[in-house]
Amino acid sequence: MSDKLDYKKEYKDLYMPRNKPTIIDVPSINFIMVDGKGNPHDREYQDAMSLLYTLAFTIKMSKMSGNQPEGYFEYVVPPLEGLWWCEGESFNFNRRDSWRWTSMIRQPEFVNQQVFEWAMNEGRKKKPDLDFSKVRFETLTEGLCVQMMHIGPYENEPASIKKMHLFMEENGLRDDSGPKRKHHEIYLSDPRRTAIERLKTVLRLPVSK
Repeated sequence: MSDKLDYKKEYKDLYMPRNKPTIIDVPSINFIMVDGKGNPHDREYQDAMSLLYTLAFTIKMSKMSGNQPEGYFEYVVPPLEGLWWCEGESFNFNRRDSWRWTSMIRQPEFVNQQVFEWAMNEGRKKKPDLDFSKVRFETLTEGLCVQMMHIGPYENEPASIKKMHLFMEENGLRDDSGPKRKHHEIYLSDPRRTAIERLKTVLRLPVSK
C-alpha cells in the first residue's frame, strides 16, 4: 500500500468526474504556470513542458538533496493542466493562430514562494538552456464550474462541450469562459502511451447563475 498522496485519487471530484456534465465549486489551488501562444505542437509549448516538469520533479525530489521543505510529504506529481482562450475572446477550437494558453501543474500544500524560488535556482543549474523567467507560482480560484470527463481524441472535444452547454441551459447557468475565466483542461492520459480513443481529459468551464 502506497503512502504517497495521489491528488487524482484523493480529490476524485476534481480529477475523476463522470463522462456527463456535473456542477462543481473548485477551491483555491496553487500551481506553477507558464503562459504561451499558438499550437501545442510548436516549440514554445514543448519548452513550457520542460520548464514545468523540471521544476515539479525538482520539488518532489528535494528530499534527496537535503533541501526538504518544511511540511514535506510523499506525493505523486499531479497531472498537467491547461487554461485556453483566444486573444480577446473565449476559446475557439478552429482558430489555432489565435490560441493562448497557460500550462500548469498543481503543487502540494507545503510549496510556497520560497520553495518555488529555490526550485527555480536549481532548475537553472540543471537546464541552463531554458528560460525560467517564464514560470510563476500562483493561486488559481475557479469557483463555480461545469465539468465532465472527455474520452477520446482532443479533436472531438467540441462534442463534449456541446453537452456541457446543453446542461448549462437546463440548469440556468451561463458559460463565463473567456480571457478572464478560462476554458480548462486536465490531461489524465499520456498521449505517447495511450490509444487515442482511450485518452481521458477533464473539461471544465467556469459558469455563473
